[in-house]
Amino acid sequence: MAKQSNSRYSDSTLAVHGGESKHRISGPVATPIVRTSNFTFASTAEMKRHAEGKSKAYLYTRHGNPTLSVAEAKLAELENGEAAMVTASGMAAISSALLSQLKCGDELIATRQIYGGAYRLMRDILPRFGIRVHLVDANLARVDQLVNEHTRVLYVESPTNPTLQLVDLKKAAVIARGHKLVSLIDNTFASPILQKPLDLGFDLVIHSATKYLAGHSDLIAGAVIGRRELIKQVREMVIELGGSMDPDVAYMLIRGMKTLEVRVDRQCATAMTVARFLENHPRVARVDYPGLRSHPDHALARRQMRGFGAMLAFTLKGGIAAARRFCDKAKIFLLAASLGGVESLIVLPIYTSHYGMSASELAAVGIAQGTVRVSVGLEAPEDLVADLKQALA
Repeated sequence: MAKQSNSRYSDSTLAVHGGESKHRISGPVATPIVRTSNFTFASTAEMKRHAEGKSKAYLYTRHGNPTLSVAEAKLAELENGEAAMVTASGMAAISSALLSQLKCGDELIATRQIYGGAYRLMRDILPRFGIRVHLVDANLARVDQLVNEHTRVLYVESPTNPTLQLVDLKKAAVIARGHKLVSLIDNTFASPILQKPLDLGFDLVIHSATKYLAGHSDLIAGAVIGRRELIKQVREMVIELGGSMDPDVAYMLIRGMKTLEVRVDRQCATAMTVARFLENHPRVARVDYPGLRSHPDHALARRQMRGFGAMLAFTLKGGIAAARRFCDKAKIFLLAASLGGVESLIVLPIYTSHYGMSASELAAVGIAQGTVRVSVGLEAPEDLVADLKQALA
C-alpha cells in the first residue's frame, strides 16, 4: 500500500493503510512499537557506509525509528507530500521547520493571526538570533511591500487560531513562488481531510499532531510534510535540536490517524449545528465559523476546503464576566486547552494560547475579552446544544 500512488486511494483508505506494508505471511496487522534507543550494525563496514550517507540503516531513535517511519509515510500520503518528519510536539515542528530555512540576518513574513505559541516564538525568540519578523494580516496585502533580499519564508495559518479567519492559499503560494520564498502553513485546524496545501502550491505543511491527527487528547506530537529535500533539512534540525518523537507516541499517532476522516466528518457536521445555534442566541454578539454565510471568508472556505472544520469561536455580549460565567456553568463541554479530541472543549484564549498579549495585539487578531473558543467533539449534537443553552441562560 505504501508504494501505491496516492491518487488511487481515498483519504479514509490512506488513513488506515497508508505507510504500512502488511501483505506478507504472519505480518502483524497493527504496526509494532520498536521500543529501542539504538540499533546494531553487522560490521564496521556497514557502520562506515551509514556514516557516509550510503545506508538507510537505523542508528539511533533520535535520528529515526521503524515505528516513526510508518507514521511519517502515512502523513506524507495523507498530505500528498514526498516525505514527512514527526516531532515531539507541534512547537517542535514549527520551530524546526522555521530554523531549517532561517539564519541570522534573514527575514520572515508571517500572518499575525496564528497560534499564540508560534506568535511568541516569532515575537520573543527569533529576534534574539538575528531573525527579523514582519507580521501581516490574513489578506496578505502588505507582503509585496515587505519582501527584500533578506526575506526567506512566508508563514501562514488557515483557518486561524482562534478566530477562524482564512488565508487564500493559492494566492499565498503564488506570492511566495514569485518572490522565491519557502512557504509554510500550519494546517492543524483543517487537517489533511479538509484541505491539502501542498496541492495548492505550498512547500511545507505543519501540524500539531496532538490535535486532529491523533484525536484522543492523550499525546503530544508534531509533524512537517513536504518536498523531500526540504524535509531532509527539517530532519537535520530536529536531530540536532533533539525534538524527536518517542516510538510509543508514534504508535498512538498511527492508531489515531486510522479514524481521522470519520472523526473529522462527524465533528464538522456537529460544529455546524452548534454554530447555527450560537448565531441565533440573543446573548452572543458574534460567531466565527467559516461554515456560516455570515462569515466573511465563507466563499473562500467553500472554494479551498472540503468541509468547514470543527473549531469555532464566539463572543458574548457581556465581555469577560459573561464568558467566565458561561465556561463555569458548562457541563458537557470541558474547560481545557488544546483541541481536536473526541471531547468537546471550551477555553478563553486570553487566559491560554494568547495570555500575556497586549490589548492592541489582541485587537489586531480579533480576540475580545468575551471570546470563547470551542473545539467540537463526538458527543451527540442535541446534548451539546442543550448544554450550551443552559450555560448561556
